[in-house]
Amino acid sequence: MILNIRGEKIKITESIESAVKEKLKKLDPYFESPEEITAYVKVCVNGLNQTIEVTIPTKRFTLRAEETNEDLYSAINLNVDKLERQIRKNKTRLNRKLKTEKSEINMDFDVSESEIEEIKIVKRKELEMKPMDEEEAILQMELLGHDFFVFKNEEESCISVIYKRKGNTYGIINTK
Repeated sequence: MILNIRGEKIKITESIESAVKEKLKKLDPYFESPEEITAYVKVCVNGLNQTIEVTIPTKRFTLRAEETNEDLYSAINLNVDKLERQIRKNKTRLNRKLKTEKSEINMDFDVSESEIEEIKIVKRKELEMKPMDEEEAILQMELLGHDFFVFKNEEESCISVIYKRKGNTYGIINTK
C-alpha cells in the first residue's frame, strides 16, 4: 500500500511513519492489488490528544476511519482495527455490489455470523424543500436538533446537505 502521511502540529518522525506502515500492512490481504492503493494518513495533535485519520479511496468506494487517543500508537492500532472491521462487516454488501465488476477488495476471507449485519431502513421521511440560503439551513438544522439538514440551496441552485463537524463548524455537500 502506498502511504501519504502528513502531520498537523506534529513532525512525522521515522518511528511514526514506520508504525503507521507496519499497522496498515495488516490491511494488505484485503486488497487484490495493495501496491496500487494509496492510503492518506493525517496525524494531528490537539492538546494532549493525538488524532489519526486514514482515508483509503478505491475506484468504487472509500474507507475512512478516525481515532483520537492520548497515545498516538494506540490511536494507530485502534484506527487500523476500525478499518478492518469496516471491511469485514461490509464484505457481504461489497461482494453483492461488486460481483459483476472487478474489485479492489480480495473477498477470500471468512466472516463470522456475529459480524454480518442486516440492513434495515426503519424510517422514511418526505420533505418539502423550499429554497433557502446556508444560514437559514443552519438555523433550521439547529431548531430540529439534527446533525445534518437537506435543503434547496438558492445561492448554488442545487440540492445541498449541511452538516455539523467537530469543533462547532459546519460542512456542506452540494449536488451537481
